[in-house]
Amino acid sequence: MSNRIKQILIFATIAIILLASSMFTLDQRQQALILQFGEPIRVIKTPGIKFKMPFLQNIVIFDKRIIDLGISEQEVIASDQKRLIINAFAKYQIIDPLKFYSTVATQQGLSNKLSGIIDSSLRQVIGEATLNELLTENRTDIMTNIKEAVSKSSEIFGISIVDVRIMRADLPQENSDAIFARMQTEREKEAREIRAKGAEEADRIRAEADKQRTIIIAEAKKTSDLTRGEGDATSIKIYADSYGKDPEFAEFYRSMSAYREALKNDKTKMVISPDNEFFRYMNTSK
Repeated sequence: MSNRIKQILIFATIAIILLASSMFTLDQRQQALILQFGEPIRVIKTPGIKFKMPFLQNIVIFDKRIIDLGISEQEVIASDQKRLIINAFAKYQIIDPLKFYSTVATQQGLSNKLSGIIDSSLRQVIGEATLNELLTENRTDIMTNIKEAVSKSSEIFGISIVDVRIMRADLPQENSDAIFARMQTEREKEAREIRAKGAEEADRIRAEADKQRTIIIAEAKKTSDLTRGEGDATSIKIYADSYGKDPEFAEFYRSMSAYREALKNDKTKMVISPDNEFFRYMNTSK
């Protein structure tokens, strides 16, 4: 009885090992290629629990998702002979695992070949475009042409090119320095022109302000002279009317005013005859 149990346990263990080595699981993000003695015999794209012949067959898993491929920086020449430093990337998807395995085997193998294809397509398409076209809305058409060229050349790998994009398109450093220097010179020239126009406008405004000031002062002086003349005329008329009513008092008032003006300084000295007409109101004998 003990030997029979041992045999059952041995057979069960062997069955479990065989079942474990023949069963595998794929999720919805994966697809598999079954190899027998190294030769591909079957493609599995549906998710779930799958089976293979144990020990005789093995599986290679490929990703169903879109895969990114970064392209190293490279220098290309546009049709107008402008040198550009290009940074690009591609997105692809494995649609035929059998063809993919037969041509490149791994993603690293594909990266090496696809990078060369993208590099060649970039040089070909950009070599037919100008720098201005790369910086305008025509860039979309250029990228479409690059994608079509890459797709056509990469069909043999069993992949679908989803997108090819240029992340950056810069000028080489020496070109950038020269362009920056030219832009700086142009901006300095523009600044000088603006300052010159500003100074000219300032002089015009200042001259106009001086002109208006002169006119305003002249008008004010004219008005003040007219007002003063009218005041003096009115004053003279009032004095004349007053003097006409009492000529003797008016004469006395003028003499007192003359005394005040002549003698308002304490150091004033006058040497004249006492009977001078100027002091007639000082002479008490009269």
